[in-house]
Amino acid sequence: MMAAAAGRAAAWFHDLERIFLVKIQFLGANRQVTGSRYLFEAGGVRVLVDCGMFQEREHLDRNWEPSPVPPREIDAVVLTHAHLDHCGLVPRLVREGFRGPVYATGASVDLVEIVLRDSAQIQEEDAAYKQKRHRQEGRRGPHPEIPLYTVKDAQRALPHLQKVDYGKPLDLGRGVRATFHDAGHILGSANVEFQVDSNGSSRRVLFSGDVGQWGKPILRDPTLFTEADYVIMESTYGDRDHGAREDVETQLGEIARQTIDAGGNLVVPTFAIERAQELVYHLSRLMEAKAIPRVPVFLDSPMAVEATEVFERHRECYDDETWELIRSGRQPLRFPGLKLCRSVEESKAINDLREPAIIMAPSGMCTAGRIKHHLVHNVARPECTILFVGYQVRGALGRQILEGNREVRIHGRMLPVRARIAEIHGFSGHADRSALMRWLGAFRTPARRLFLTHGEPEACDALAGHVQANLGWPVSVPEYQEEAELA
Repeated sequence: MMAAAAGRAAAWFHDLERIFLVKIQFLGANRQVTGSRYLFEAGGVRVLVDCGMFQEREHLDRNWEPSPVPPREIDAVVLTHAHLDHCGLVPRLVREGFRGPVYATGASVDLVEIVLRDSAQIQEEDAAYKQKRHRQEGRRGPHPEIPLYTVKDAQRALPHLQKVDYGKPLDLGRGVRATFHDAGHILGSANVEFQVDSNGSSRRVLFSGDVGQWGKPILRDPTLFTEADYVIMESTYGDRDHGAREDVETQLGEIARQTIDAGGNLVVPTFAIERAQELVYHLSRLMEAKAIPRVPVFLDSPMAVEATEVFERHRECYDDETWELIRSGRQPLRFPGLKLCRSVEESKAINDLREPAIIMAPSGMCTAGRIKHHLVHNVARPECTILFVGYQVRGALGRQILEGNREVRIHGRMLPVRARIAEIHGFSGHADRSALMRWLGAFRTPARRLFLTHGEPEACDALAGHVQANLGWPVSVPEYQEEAELA
């Protein structure tokens, strides 16, 4: 009897402790760039902030591991935006037993639906291709020759998505509220601010998601904050700046012009969401100004085509400059010569062309998708250019090409790299170090602690030192699965 009573008392104290505890467990994007995932626990409510896919080669195994937190014990998921490294594991979470809502802004929900369906299809296609290739080679790869998740898994996850407006507090129960603010990173992206009210006191915990840049086309600038008790901030470019943004369009025009004059193709591995639309925006301006010749421009991705349509629906996210273009009768995401490719047949036909062209295709890091087929046809041609306009994680095919590998393995074949390799930093949707410092500099007083995530070790550590030296904030760079109690 006494033992049973003691057990009940211990359980009661444990439940009481959970009610008053505010805690974060770091489950991804820790000293690495991808796999964004955090368990935020407050007032007994357990919220998963992001549920992203790991894309670095050395961490791919984590995608296949069971969720570190039993999915049935998670009350809700909050997504900062629709990039795969922030939402890509939602179908697996649902398949493993998660039954709650997945909250995101309206634009993000529409994009996440596209991203998850596309990801599932790529998973199925890549698994089938690996099975065939490995049978022919008589070997097995390091990962299962089955999809990480299927199209059916993705479809089962979609009903969990629920739309939330910017600036409107979302009641998660037990004194916990979440408010989404425009992060300026991609369409629908958000900083998520949690307010926890307990025993007459209140705490604010702010997750930056990915912070965008100021002055980018189409989107509004990032939201600035003046106070928070704890801040979890990305640090992708924490050790460097992008350079002059106003030169991006000039650089793109020069690279395109030189490649076309040489008779080659300009091949741009791009992210289907945001980067593709921004490239279309700049190419439209360059061709209208006759700064580059009018050649065929291909956006080769059903996902990017669908994402462009979402952009055109969610004009509430546009900045004033884009609205001025629309009022003048111009379509910022359409121009003569732009060909939107959905089918496999349309994609294959691009490589039959004998005239110069500009080819944009995902994935942005060359890890999967149609870009690999275009690289097979162009990477060994000296007259062509491979242009990188986004971050390349360690181990990814894009990083190997960018770092100057003379040969790369694509679809099981070693190919020489003879094409010109170029990079434009200013296209990045991530804030650089100066912009991150501007974001933090808006706070009237330092937070109790700043946690830096979503960056490689060098970037995290460099930014931590810079923040401590210039702002005097206490800073931590958490490890994978580390827990932090917020006093």
